[in-house]
Amino acid sequence: MLKIEELVHAYIHTYCDFEKELVLTNYFQADWEADILIIDAEGMSHEIEIKLSKSDFKNDFKKSYIHKDTGEKFLKHDKISCGDYVCNAFSFLLPMGMVDSNLIPEHCGIIEFYHNADTWNTEFYIIRPPRRLHQDSYWMLNDKDLFIRKMALNLLQRKMEIKGKHEELIFKNPFDLKNKK
Repeated sequence: MLKIEELVHAYIHTYCDFEKELVLTNYFQADWEADILIIDAEGMSHEIEIKLSKSDFKNDFKKSYIHKDTGEKFLKHDKISCGDYVCNAFSFLLPMGMVDSNLIPEHCGIIEFYHNADTWNTEFYIIRPPRRLHQDSYWMLNDKDLFIRKMALNLLQRKMEIKGKHEELIFKNPFDLKNKK
């Protein structure tokens, strides 16, 4: 069985140019986690949401957002389809034939994959390219400096997490350190 990490690896190494694009996986933005987030040199962004089951796909359309100031509730795909979303494009990455493309809203791109378990090759097919949701650069809508600091912190945390799996590490509680200052 193909694991999601293997699928992500296959996709980004097939389609992404690491010299020209910023590629993040499992990155929290807005109110949801992007399975794959690609930001090109001009700041145009593309979120790719991976769905491996029909129920997971259906649940994506139930995700909601509550506006912090007004308390109004919005559905994720209502927010995306009207262009009130941080990304310039949004696509689903799905197993081949899992969902009829007519059931996927027009604002969403569709990428299907076929994984051959015998040869361990994964092929990707762009069924429908994503629609441009708005023209604003990702960096017009996000603080680039804060973004870089968050990436650096995430990298440090992952490094310590991996290192901690191989040896016992003992850290002081960072909250205790802040209280003493």
